[in-house]
Amino acid sequence: MQLRVPTPPEPPAKGGGGRAERRRSARPSGRQRAEGAARRLLALLAPLAPYARRLAPYARRLKPVYPRPGRTGWRRWVPSWRQWLGGFLTSVGLLGAFLVTAYAMTDIPSNLNTYATQQDNVYFWSDGTPMARTGWVQRQAMPLKDIPQDVRWAVLAAENETFYSDPGVSMRGITRALWQTVGEGYTAGGSTITQQYVKNVYLNQNQTVTRKFTEAMIALKLDNKMSKDQILEGYLNTSWFGRGTYGIQRAAQAYYGKDVGKLNVSEAAMLASLLKGAGLYDPTLGKANHQRAVERWKWILDRMVKIHKLTPQERATYTTFPEPLKSNPLYNTGEQSDYLVELASQYAKKSGHLTDQQFDLGGYQIYTTFDRKREKDLTGAVTKARKQARQDHPGQAKDAHYGAASVAADGRILAVYGGPDHRTQGYNESNAATVPAGTAFLPFVYAAGLEHGVHKTRGGPATPVTPESVYDGDDNIPVMTPEGPYWDRSGKRILTRNDGHRSYGKITLRQALAGSVNTPFMQLGMDAGLDKVRQTAEDAGLLSETIGPQVPALSLGNSTPSAIRMASGYATFAADGSHTEPYSVRRITRNGSPVPLNTPRPTRAVSTEVAQEVTEALTDSFHAVHPTTAATHPGAAGKAGTTEDDTAAWYAGTADAVSTAVVVYRMDLTKSLEPLPLQGLAGTSADSVPYRLWTAAMGLD
Repeated sequence: MQLRVPTPPEPPAKGGGGRAERRRSARPSGRQRAEGAARRLLALLAPLAPYARRLAPYARRLKPVYPRPGRTGWRRWVPSWRQWLGGFLTSVGLLGAFLVTAYAMTDIPSNLNTYATQQDNVYFWSDGTPMARTGWVQRQAMPLKDIPQDVRWAVLAAENETFYSDPGVSMRGITRALWQTVGEGYTAGGSTITQQYVKNVYLNQNQTVTRKFTEAMIALKLDNKMSKDQILEGYLNTSWFGRGTYGIQRAAQAYYGKDVGKLNVSEAAMLASLLKGAGLYDPTLGKANHQRAVERWKWILDRMVKIHKLTPQERATYTTFPEPLKSNPLYNTGEQSDYLVELASQYAKKSGHLTDQQFDLGGYQIYTTFDRKREKDLTGAVTKARKQARQDHPGQAKDAHYGAASVAADGRILAVYGGPDHRTQGYNESNAATVPAGTAFLPFVYAAGLEHGVHKTRGGPATPVTPESVYDGDDNIPVMTPEGPYWDRSGKRILTRNDGHRSYGKITLRQALAGSVNTPFMQLGMDAGLDKVRQTAEDAGLLSETIGPQVPALSLGNSTPSAIRMASGYATFAADGSHTEPYSVRRITRNGSPVPLNTPRPTRAVSTEVAQEVTEALTDSFHAVHPTTAATHPGAAGKAGTTEDDTAAWYAGTADAVSTAVVVYRMDLTKSLEPLPLQGLAGTSADSVPYRLWTAAMGLD
């Protein structure tokens, strides 16, 4: 068989081929590029050739040749001292190069661990004692300047006495830890405080060789970047001390119920022992723990003497172990305090211009206006009333609600009752605008008439009225306008009405307010102008969105203020007509530094004379209905509030520059927000439940 050999292609003609083909032919091949690089490298190394020739004999000697010539037996397989030295130097060089490279390539993370930076927010009563805390962790950062020197050195003596002189890592400790990890199968300590701080805020708690190495590299860089004091401050504020606490400030409070600035050396040494492991050294967790804690406490105090941070004479005074508290005294929110925290946190964010994200990072100390004793008295009284209602009116009691609030004349919210348990009823009854004010609204109508006068003709000048101005107090008389009777949109003439359809004849406005006679105030509201009534109520503290429709019923309390706002409105009269918006936070700090807070300023709602006239009428009302209590508390003033359909019962009044408002109502929250008839739940007019709660809150019982 004959094979057909293909004819080779003709070479391209001179000057033929495309531009791309010419570029490809001009481009050097891979082999040509390699040869060029080799030539350039040889040119660079050419000056070193004489030295290489001189070192070659020594290098050949270091090269292991096995079996070694000139040796017999087992010696043929043992490297010479030159080979050992060469291997050692090579290893050291490679290790040094590796460490330098690792150091250069290691960066300090730009973001701290979220868990390491998150703190809790702490709320305080008006007297400065802790009330509650919120947040996932118990941590409060403290500036180093606020941590006593003795406390710092107790920690340094326990953990890293050479802290201020070491480079941020302990080679001896790292070597020991690596040996135990590799040789014995577990990791060990040996970290400096800088390394521990790095672990707390940048890394995780995994006990691995990789994490340990990364920790050391970051610690070296951090030690060059930050001052020792900055590192120590960070360490003291992020370390775990047990009992759910992070940081020395929280530890001091959890174990000794005091701030870190008030710790003595002995207590500081006990807290420092916890850094070795709170599960092993918290003395309250068992006898073995107690024994270990005492031994380490002694050792730390002795170490402080050795490093000259405690004199032998001072050490001799600490012979008794400072027993910590049996349990963590830090307060958790729960039940009634949840409502207080809710009010305070909302106000803090709004007035401190803090976003939810900023606030949730924690670290804030919120100093509230809540009076601990008043809150206890109010809560106790409502709890007792609830229990009594379940016995006397079991059917109605399951839907019963009690809202109450005490507000000082300068706007401070002193106490509230928000509900039985925030975990089962999230909304705050003291801040809920759900039921009408009823006749508790009459003082605002009275103030509007006294402040603005009345108009007998449409568009005519205002005619002043006084507490002695006389109105018709009869029941079922028509409400009048300058043009005649008032007709509603359905064409029905509106008539006034009194409780029990009782008629009083001609009566002064002061007498009408003292006796809670409705009909004069329905007419007074029309004469003064319902817009003036609305304006006066809002200026006194009621929110515009809770003011009822601008119809004659406005004067009889179709508005739905909360207990806080009703108390605030009555507080305006106690403050001689000067209104200050109610507030629940008087001061905020974050880690000891003040946070700017917009504190409300007083504004003029009604004149001093009008406010005093209203207070005097309310005093008459209180004396007439409760003469026994009035005899011992002549400065008390207040009145009851009822609604025509018996869906709400109020009592609001003032004493000693404090105003309290209480409302009792029924509402089935599973069905609707429509109020239900009280059916006797609020007691009788002579001895009402709101009044009993009011006297307890005011300290008059």
